Amino acid sequence: MTTTAQYITVRETAQILGISEKKVMDLVDEKKLLAYRIAGQFLRLKKSEVVSMRNTGAVVQENFSQPYTASEQIKDFFYFNDFYLISGAVILGLLYVIIYL
Repeated sequence: MTTTAQYITVRETAQILGISEKKVMDLVDEKKLLAYRIAGQFLRLKKSEVVSMRNTGAVVQENFSQPYTASEQIKDFFYFNDFYLISGAVILGLLYVIIYL
């Protein structure tokens, strides 16, 4: 097994087990899942342990879905694209100054 596929993130673990990321962290805190810190910062779990936990049925899958509202979509759009929006405004402002002044 390659080292890149051997350890997975908390998000990937949550997707494999069908539970929330908070529930994964609770399982780590309760010592039901063994987690490793990589570079003292990144929390990783062994994929083989997660898959075996899923196969044994030790974790009950959660049925949760959170709607992604329009206001959240707009907020995320401006959060992730603020650099491009500001850069475009600056470029348009400079073009206006160059052409009309």
